Amino acid sequence: MKYKLDCKPSFEETFLFWLGKFVKHKLNSLSNKELKDQAALASVNFALTKGASNIEELDALAKKARNAGLTGVNTYFNPLKKIFEILKFYGLTSMAQIDEDLIAEVLASATGTLSDASKKNYRIAVINFFKFIDKQNEDDGKAHIFDIELKNWGGVAGKRGAKLPEFMSEDEIHRFLDALDSVDFKQNTSRNRLIIKIIIFTGIRVSEALNLKRKDISEDGDLYILRIRGKGNKYRVVMIKKHLIENLLQNIAINYINQDGHLFVNRKGTPLTQAYVSRIVEQILFKAGIRKEKNGAHMLRHTFATMLYKKQKDLVLVQEALGHASLDTSRIYTHFDSDKLKLAAKVAEDLNE
Repeated sequence: MKYKLDCKPSFEETFLFWLGKFVKHKLNSLSNKELKDQAALASVNFALTKGASNIEELDALAKKARNAGLTGVNTYFNPLKKIFEILKFYGLTSMAQIDEDLIAEVLASATGTLSDASKKNYRIAVINFFKFIDKQNEDDGKAHIFDIELKNWGGVAGKRGAKLPEFMSEDEIHRFLDALDSVDFKQNTSRNRLIIKIIIFTGIRVSEALNLKRKDISEDGDLYILRIRGKGNKYRVVMIKKHLIENLLQNIAINYINQDGHLFVNRKGTPLTQAYVSRIVEQILFKAGIRKEKNGAHMLRHTFATMLYKKQKDLVLVQEALGHASLDTSRIYTHFDSDKLKLAAKVAEDLNE
């Protein structure tokens, strides 16, 4: 069923209507391989059919879908929520008043302090949203076409100006691990220590660690072999020395309410969230006296990749270990090759002599 572009009395109500329709569309088109709570997703879809009365209600529904295991929802919703909040100040009376110049202006305001990767997410979300409306609006047999492409939007710098990822030095890693072994997480100590050590010792993504099941871990001599399902449902294996995590793996209390056998669950059997794991990392960093601009759990993956390249000087190994689709993605870690930088410093010294 198609709807008029301005199908509600006010601009804000209309934008909210279309945003709700778009979220519902994405819920039914995103991959559901990680879906853990079908009933929760069904309830969100039903609520969206009725329509959300405000942005806070729509936000709560998007989070409920994400917690049910439908990954990717927030990638689209959060940027559009921010854009909605900014557009409210423009005093628009019709959706038809939105054009590419206005969106570029709003994006400049919304993404000024964000990384290039986040800016690209905003751009993708906006383009997808207005393309959806292009296809779904109709009035007397005619549709309003926004045709928003943002090809010349200056907010996205591409590969140029990409920020170097945050990581820990070797000394900081030792301090971090010492703090990890001394922090008391009460009944969750073995579980929390295990997930952090698996991430920092293998470089897997936080989402990949959260999806680990006991059956995904096998033994091969003094190694554990971890079968990882990465982005795009592509599988790979990573390895870790048994002595690094063996006691933790044996001590972890698996809540059997979780029928899928996930390792990292709470007492109700619900898988942990990425936000929870990042809070654990922040707590450990604070105890270790380490300060980072970005102190979330993803920093552990960057730390592993940086150390791996520094020790082995093998970019293909970094690509395979981290599950990067392209070698170009792994190339960022060559920026931390201190040996080469020392050679550059030696050249300057030679010139001064």
